[in-house]
Amino acid sequence: MKYPHLFSPIQLGDTLFRNRIFGAPTGYQLLTAEGYPTDATVAYYSRKARGGAASVAIGECVVDSHFSTEGMKHIPLDDEGARLALCRLTDGITRYGAVAVAELQHAGMYAAPQDGKTAYGPVDIANLHGGMAADSDACVRAMTEEQIEEAIEAFANAAAFAKRCGFGMVMVHGGHGWLLSQFMSPLINTRTDRWGGSLENRMRLPIEVCKRIKAKCGNGYPVEFRMSVTEANPDGYGVDDGVEMAVALDGHVDLIHCSTGNHEVRDAFVVTHPSMFMEDGANSYLAARVKVRNVKTPVASVGAFTEPALMERKIAAGEVDVIDVARQLLADPDMPIKARTGRDEDITKCIRCFACFSNLINAGQFCCALNPETGIEGDIAALPPIKTTKRVLIAGGGIAGMQAALTAARRGHDVVLCEKSDALGGVLLCEEDVSFKKNLSDYLALQAKRVSNAKIDVRLNTPVTPELAAELAPDVIIAALGARPSIPPISGIENTTLAEDVYRDASSVGKRVAILGGGLVGTELALYLADFGAEVTLIEMQPMLTNGGNILHGLALDLQLRQKCVNILLSTRVAAIEDGAVRCEAADGESVTVECDSVVNALGQRPLRAEAEALRFLAPEFHLIGDGLEPKNIRAATRAAYFTAMNIGAN
Repeated sequence: MKYPHLFSPIQLGDTLFRNRIFGAPTGYQLLTAEGYPTDATVAYYSRKARGGAASVAIGECVVDSHFSTEGMKHIPLDDEGARLALCRLTDGITRYGAVAVAELQHAGMYAAPQDGKTAYGPVDIANLHGGMAADSDACVRAMTEEQIEEAIEAFANAAAFAKRCGFGMVMVHGGHGWLLSQFMSPLINTRTDRWGGSLENRMRLPIEVCKRIKAKCGNGYPVEFRMSVTEANPDGYGVDDGVEMAVALDGHVDLIHCSTGNHEVRDAFVVTHPSMFMEDGANSYLAARVKVRNVKTPVASVGAFTEPALMERKIAAGEVDVIDVARQLLADPDMPIKARTGRDEDITKCIRCFACFSNLINAGQFCCALNPETGIEGDIAALPPIKTTKRVLIAGGGIAGMQAALTAARRGHDVVLCEKSDALGGVLLCEEDVSFKKNLSDYLALQAKRVSNAKIDVRLNTPVTPELAAELAPDVIIAALGARPSIPPISGIENTTLAEDVYRDASSVGKRVAILGGGLVGTELALYLADFGAEVTLIEMQPMLTNGGNILHGLALDLQLRQKCVNILLSTRVAAIEDGAVRCEAADGESVTVECDSVVNALGQRPLRAEAEALRFLAPEFHLIGDGLEPKNIRAATRAAYFTAMNIGAN
């Protein structure tokens, strides 16, 4: 057994959990109008249980449908009508040996109550916006003693309802800025009665909630308390305060879940959910700080865990008892069983790109850049088997080409994968030495290894030509040829260096670097060069940097750009590139000169359409995918490749 501590069971209350990998709560949004789970909800959560997690938590279950909801899509735990759907959901999880967990949430002052105007929190706050209606008179009213008692009862009733529906544990959400953390916060909770002021008074509400749940559900029914050990905010409370709060909870709950941050603080989001610029397990020090105080209650850590070896070390060292995992189970829900059976080298590690959360914001649905099945598990199960086995020729061995080859081979097709260079991986191989892209580099290597181990005829240094196609006589050609950098008609553009070439050799640019283009390529390259001590200026024609629709990765980039003092010129058009300078024009017509030692072209990509069109009629069936169709992102390339290959031979 490679990871004996990680896969030892743990008992919380009267419930035994099969290992120490807990599925952290994620709020799946495909619910009915009433907020009831659907077949898609069951498929999404049960897939994690099937992968070997010890528990699977259902996010954003509200305890009071009138006063505690923050958005449109929440599971109501005060609605008896939800019981049958919830029972089906818990059955979908528990049938695979995992414990179903319900996260109990109350938004407090950030709620969007049914009257549209008044929310309730620790104190009066005027004109608070956010989750509430944007009325000019929108405000928060201080909860009365009676309302506080009603909230305590609402949490307890919700827990009892969850227990009846088959949930083996509840997670009381006392972090990230919701109601209980509002009462715990010394900044917000300035009440002068027994519910505010001192630490003892500020902790009274969360402790009373947990005590009432125990009284209602039985002392053996496990309660996990999720808290922010620090608000990751200069104006909020720090680690020392958070540790004292955790100590106050000791003995009142069965598991202290140590998170961080406040959802209303912009920069805190990418700390609560660590970005690719942070190390694996970046927030685990918080659980360790709580453990060192000799609390008797087991402690859980959460945030950017991808490596089973790191999880094992943390538990073996006594720094933590449980590892809560969220995004990693989106990237690879089979991570636990792979680690348990010695196949951890086959784990697809989350690259922390935020495609999952950003798509949830943009489209109301979780996805994953690397796992095309995430969020649509039920649809995948319903896909028809193939009717006809075909010979498939794939042109291009990048992200899209490798995924198409693997999927087609898994479906039983005869696959030939041709790559014109001497290695699989495509243009992204140029980023293999970038520290914050380590997991992406590992993914490219893993996909290449999977291709080599599969029944796929791989031909490197082999472009697909009409002659090769005639020789192979494929039934299907998939063109995944990718794209090349755009070279716009700017005076002096021939004297620039391509971004991919700079990634391969950062020494090719001098101390002062001007980067043309503020998209993802340009901004990430600016951060990479800043790590080498370069003075970087980003020049972007649009009024803002472009995140490609990935809103939350954009937050992470913005924070890093500020921390590394990258100079940014927005609404600025490049007029000419001269020796030692870039001549620009600002939106107001003013001339701007950027003095530099070198200029990097990151002005976007043009798809290799002509090259792809040359292949269109060389086989009965033809598909154009990835950047060769339209340069987008890893998620778009993976998704197109997967579903294109899945559909071959099915009709």
